[in-house]
Amino acid sequence: MAEPVRVRRLTDHEGQKLQQIVRRGSTSTVRYRRAMMLLASAGGNRVPVIAQLVQADEDTVRDVIHRFNEIGLACLDPRWAGGRPRLLKPDDEDFVIQTATTRPTKRGQPFTRWSLRKLVAYLRKVHGRIIRIGREALRGLLARRGVTFQRTKTWKESPDPERDAKLDRIEHVLDRFPDRVFAFDEFGPLGIRPTAGSGWAEQGRPDRLPATYHRTHGVRYFHGCYSVGDDTLWGVNRRKKGTVNTLAALKSIRAARPDGAPIYVILDNLSAHKGAALRRWAKKNRVDLCFTPTYASWANPIEAHFGPLRQFTIAKSNHPNHTVQTRALHAYLCWRNANARHRDVLTAERKERARIRSEKGIRWGGRPLKTAA
Repeated sequence: MAEPVRVRRLTDHEGQKLQQIVRRGSTSTVRYRRAMMLLASAGGNRVPVIAQLVQADEDTVRDVIHRFNEIGLACLDPRWAGGRPRLLKPDDEDFVIQTATTRPTKRGQPFTRWSLRKLVAYLRKVHGRIIRIGREALRGLLARRGVTFQRTKTWKESPDPERDAKLDRIEHVLDRFPDRVFAFDEFGPLGIRPTAGSGWAEQGRPDRLPATYHRTHGVRYFHGCYSVGDDTLWGVNRRKKGTVNTLAALKSIRAARPDGAPIYVILDNLSAHKGAALRRWAKKNRVDLCFTPTYASWANPIEAHFGPLRQFTIAKSNHPNHTVQTRALHAYLCWRNANARHRDVLTAERKERARIRSEKGIRWGGRPLKTAA
């Protein structure tokens, strides 16, 4: 009498994988049913019982078990053959993929991208080889090869010849003197208009803002200053960028360290940051300006803090004027500075600096912002 058909002893990996597929069920029906057959057989169930469990023919169950004993878990993904013979050879498929990922203008075609219809028509009349393939077959081939329809991306590299030297300088001061490093940059333009955002609301009932077509309030620019050591952000709203406004911001940074020792300010190479008067003042007051490379403002530590500033004060807002907008900006900065994540490590030295600033009446960090002309 022939022995009953049964799967071989499962390894730990095979047993865990089959159990995962059966428990979750978040896979194709074919994989799910085949995994159930194998798991049931490993549990000692006979073929008739398994066939009844998965509502399949007994011969199908035996075929799956035999296939598992031969190739293991690969049997969960059967490669059925049948239908009409394949019309494309492997090198033809490679040519199709190469053509689909090449700009049509390089193939002598008068358009900037392929559509399935245009690509099929081109492949049928390409010189030297004729490839007959339908649009659905082409769609499936592209999907199998991992070629999808995507939006074009742009990129920009820094042409600054001193790029590496500037980045090394910024990394050096951040590593050696973090308590004396500051960052400065402008954030804007900030207009007066309803700004879309996101937030919690009942499903199908989002918060709504009115539409507007008039911009009569002009724009402002937030001149932000960030202390790396204190994790403190402050600034002033101005009507425009300029050397005068940059110098005012640098003076507020210098006042944050009134001991006269050198400080380091990281900022981008905007022309308003490089005026002769500004450079003379920086040299006189021991302020070392560390410029980021061209097109590399991401190296400025303050950039990461502008994201929350926009999300929690500008997005989902409808400020009536710049005064209200500035007050909302200041209220967020006060909350942010009071709820910094590492306030428990405030040292005695930083407390002493805070006392000195308070005695001298230095306005920065937690004091009201102004909307200056």
